[in-house]
Amino acid sequence: MINFRVENNLLIFIYDPHYKEWVFEKLKEHKKVSIKKGTFVFGVKDLFEQNLDKSLSENYDKPIEFILGKLENNYFKIDKSKLSTKRDLFIYKNVVIDLDFFIASRGVSIFKKIDKLLKEDIYIGGEKDNNIPKEEFNKMLKDFPKSYELEKYVDARLSSVLKNYFNTTMDGEEKYNACMNKKISIKGKNIYKIFQENELVKYQSVRRKLELMLKSEDKYNEKQWQKEIFQIILLLYPKYIAIFNEAPVKYSRKKNKRLDYLLVDAGGNIDIVEVKLPRKNLIITKNLYRNNYIPLRDLSGTVMQVEKYIFHLNRWGENGEKYLTNKYRGSLPKKFGIKIINPCGLIIMGRDAGLSEDQKNDFEVVRRKYKNVIDILTYDDLIRRLNFIISQLKLNN
Repeated sequence: MINFRVENNLLIFIYDPHYKEWVFEKLKEHKKVSIKKGTFVFGVKDLFEQNLDKSLSENYDKPIEFILGKLENNYFKIDKSKLSTKRDLFIYKNVVIDLDFFIASRGVSIFKKIDKLLKEDIYIGGEKDNNIPKEEFNKMLKDFPKSYELEKYVDARLSSVLKNYFNTTMDGEEKYNACMNKKISIKGKNIYKIFQENELVKYQSVRRKLELMLKSEDKYNEKQWQKEIFQIILLLYPKYIAIFNEAPVKYSRKKNKRLDYLLVDAGGNIDIVEVKLPRKNLIITKNLYRNNYIPLRDLSGTVMQVEKYIFHLNRWGENGEKYLTNKYRGSLPKKFGIKIINPCGLIIMGRDAGLSEDQKNDFEVVRRKYKNVIDILTYDDLIRRLNFIISQLKLNN
């Protein structure tokens, strides 16, 4: 049994084992004794008010007491030799100490573990710079791995290998994750909350700009309209870091074409975007053809154009990657490379606000047909998307 007490500015280690003889024998033979698998080490000079030369019978009914630490500047200093560490330990005078303070599950010395991770003396509590607040230290002790957790961790490591060869393997990883999910996890700052208000202002400004543009669409030429819309695209699709206009694509040995606009994401992957003026009658027929509303020529032609660009970019492959990387090197981060890996297309054109439900449903069929390669959006889609984002930001505010 081990306890601690304070007397005359000394931190006393009280040891009362069932069999005391071995402690005195170790001290007589080796001048020191190791307790709890080397967590504590004491020498003859550390005995508190006990004389080793006296017979064991005089000390038999008393616990064996050692001086563990001495009070210095409001901290109990525990010499590194007494904990088998490379650095001294300083514990603030009002910190409550018990055995769990020093030893974790399976007899693991807590301060030996901490000592391996630090290159300075360890301070707990008080006002010393770089101290561990006592509340945080107590939380750390509670979160220190228990025997059950360590056992589940071993099971998880073993099962991750065995399940590849045996169908009957127990899912140790699932049980370990369930165990860890019950523990208190580190909790960082909620950066979403920090920037939420700015995000709300940003998307409200984008929506206001787009609505004003749509009211005055006849005052824009196509090039200027595209430049304005691309500012919005970069805000709505933050994965893209750059847009290049009139980007080349190789059609054959002697023939090159130029894309209207090329998008580059943060991973270097490229996509194609086509932006048309928002005229209302660009996407779907007003009249039925065999009981269906079909895409208008403007939409079908734009889809075909984007598909051909994608086809030729994929054929261009590694040579195209090198060419485009060199061409736009000055406008991209250092050591950044453009990749041509199954580019996708984005088409923004037309309005759907005046369409009937049947027209909208048939238009959705058209969109779904190309969904895996091309995303077709109307300007009303953009407005709706902005409305939903703004509503969600307000809801979480």
